Amino acid sequence: MTSDIDVTDTDAVLPLEAGVSTGSLARRVGVSPTTLRSWDRRYGLGPATRAEGRHRRWSSDDVAMVLEMCRLTAAGIPPGEAAKVAKGHKEGRDGEAGVSPSSTAGLPDRFLAPPESGSTSPYASRSGSGLPLGNVRQECKGLARAAVRLDGAAVQEQLNSAVRRHGLVVTWEEILAPALQAVGRKWQSAGERYVEVEHLLSWHISATLRHLYVSSVAAQKAPRSAPVILACLPGEQHTLPLEALTAVLAERGVATLMLGGAVPAEALVAAVQRVGPSAVVLWSQSTSTASVPLARLVAATRWGVRGARTQSRVLLTGPGWRRAQHSGLLRPQGLHEALLMLDGEHLTSSPTP
Repeated sequence: MTSDIDVTDTDAVLPLEAGVSTGSLARRVGVSPTTLRSWDRRYGLGPATRAEGRHRRWSSDDVAMVLEMCRLTAAGIPPGEAAKVAKGHKEGRDGEAGVSPSSTAGLPDRFLAPPESGSTSPYASRSGSGLPLGNVRQECKGLARAAVRLDGAAVQEQLNSAVRRHGLVVTWEEILAPALQAVGRKWQSAGERYVEVEHLLSWHISATLRHLYVSSVAAQKAPRSAPVILACLPGEQHTLPLEALTAVLAERGVATLMLGGAVPAEALVAAVQRVGPSAVVLWSQSTSTASVPLARLVAATRWGVRGARTQSRVLLTGPGWRRAQHSGLLRPQGLHEALLMLDGEHLTSSPTP
């Protein structure tokens, strides 16, 4: 993996008290240098000291002020209001007043109340994440900005908030999936430069989904049906979509058996024979891992006592199946549709003729 700092970066050899350049700060917080200069010009969010004849240098307090500005605008607060709080935060640090980095003192009440469930924030931040997000929820933009500046605490805070506010299905489809797709497109076009962003974001999303799954399973009573098996095809390592579906099914009291990434064909068929699942969900991220013959083999696998043998429904999930001929197999488009197919009567196994 390459690094943004090399032997020609003077910030790598200057002492901390010397401050950092605008370019280095922009890379750290995930906004453009133009945005930093605009914040300075419009709201006075610039370095406290400027050496004559030299480029501007940002002190540790200046950096904390900019990070607070990023946190607030990512939460949907207009830049003008966010700047007032960020400057007050810095003044509190300068005066040793002990102002918390998450302080919202001075914000009007309308910015402190959480938005209604299912609604997007009316206040769009003017700072960019550097990711190709398009028209998405404000929470998605905020999550992307936190990930780009490698702020793990902010990423986790926004994940928790989104799940509480919107529920897991909406959070996955309208916030997490678009952010992950944008990060993936970015690092593919920028070499390895954004791999660390994808890894950070993926880790926190996975940790959140698994926590929700464990909490739901702990509160479950006896399963009401045979489990749903979820697995990635051989060679496929993208497990997050299946982790999201597993967590949602657990919330709904559906028993699951998550086999994870790159499950060998023999192991997958053996699991179906041993468990007798109500359904099997197969994920393929790319066409290279989408195997219709294997999916048909799973669909044809019979289990149960002689004379009353049954077989499982098979759902093909993920973009890898888009070119595959999958007649007779279920092909949901997204998490919500997969849940509809797995709900109620779809959780009943298909009798073998």
